[in-house]
Amino acid sequence: MMPYMTTFKLDKLFFGAGLSLAVVSSLVFGGDEKTLRASALGDSYLGEFYRVDELSSTSPGVLIRHETLDEHQSLNRAADNIRLLYTSTEGLFAEDIVAVSGALFIPRGTPPEGGWPLLGWAHGTVGIADICSPSYNGRQQRDETYLNHWLANGYAVVASDYQGLGTQGTHPYLATRPAAYSNLDIIRAVQSAAFPVSNTIVMIGQSQGAAAAIATVGHAPEYAPELDIQGLVATGAPYFSAEGIAAIQETRPKDAVDPRLGYNFLALSMLGLIDPEFVLEDYVSADVLPVAMAVTDTCYVDMKKLVKRELVTYNKAFKKSPEKVLTEAFRRMEYPTLKLSAPAFFGIGGKDINTPPRMQQALVTSACVAGSRVRAHFYPSATHGSIVNGSTEESSQFVASVFAGEEIIGNCNELPF
Repeated sequence: MMPYMTTFKLDKLFFGAGLSLAVVSSLVFGGDEKTLRASALGDSYLGEFYRVDELSSTSPGVLIRHETLDEHQSLNRAADNIRLLYTSTEGLFAEDIVAVSGALFIPRGTPPEGGWPLLGWAHGTVGIADICSPSYNGRQQRDETYLNHWLANGYAVVASDYQGLGTQGTHPYLATRPAAYSNLDIIRAVQSAAFPVSNTIVMIGQSQGAAAAIATVGHAPEYAPELDIQGLVATGAPYFSAEGIAAIQETRPKDAVDPRLGYNFLALSMLGLIDPEFVLEDYVSADVLPVAMAVTDTCYVDMKKLVKRELVTYNKAFKKSPEKVLTEAFRRMEYPTLKLSAPAFFGIGGKDINTPPRMQQALVTSACVAGSRVRAHFYPSATHGSIVNGSTEESSQFVASVFAGEEIIGNCNELPF
């Protein structure tokens, strides 16, 4: 196992010289290029809990250790707030076992027979730096409100940080298979330990997390067939099809300051993991390069502020369009299948400019065509952020029906858009 090191200061130095991510890794660590490429961006030392010098198990889904979360990392409707470290399969190449961090929240009261019904929460974009991992950094107020809602209604919540967030290696932002493996293995870990949770699961996710939740359901039959995933709730879900990408491009101005460019810089960070020849400086202008490289130690909420403060536009940011190289990243963002083995609730905001309604509607339509049982709800005034808590009346009914074993009737024949 490689030593756990802080590397983002070195990354900035090396990128100023125009070196690729692969070269950065080799200079910092030495050794095999393919293996070390995943250790270049975002790593920092968060404490001994997140550090693993040698894994005690070579099987995925094994709990390594757990401890009580600090107050700012906890949810006030939980009786127990628990930080977890567990084993998972590295998802980009699916060759190695790695450590991943996360959290488990147990509601107040006495668990029902069979344990608290378990929700698998998949979080939205926080960044790629270790310091952004929710089990370490805490959660934004929107997500605290959302998760406390479920806890108050008697659900336990397990939440992965995802591969590379908090633990060693670059977080492969928006790559669906790594996130799915992280989610499936944290469920394995808590269900095989002594925690009072149910054997059945419903996945819930927002934005990046909606994609992760969808992929989790899609990968489960092949990767973790023993898990009983009964349902899915997805809000603000991205869909990186040709139509979905076109929908994003139509809403993104080329010559106006656009805080959402932070998403582009995060997506570019994954290319060094999958293409050793990729050099960020070939695409990003010299003036904007420090902003793009800030993803190594800046969380997404502050990336948006930085883009706005530096007056970054698309035309100012890129000296050469990254669309061609991003195609390779988008391939890692696709879903393994849209013929889902569990019924799915989709909440779509009519004023969502991050994952535009057209993108989400195309996703729902594709899932319907594939044969999934879909309950789609359209909220005309909801934004990308407000859709989370704005959809809980309907999604709560959906989740309760799933855990009660009731038949879920889809609305593919009368979609609300």
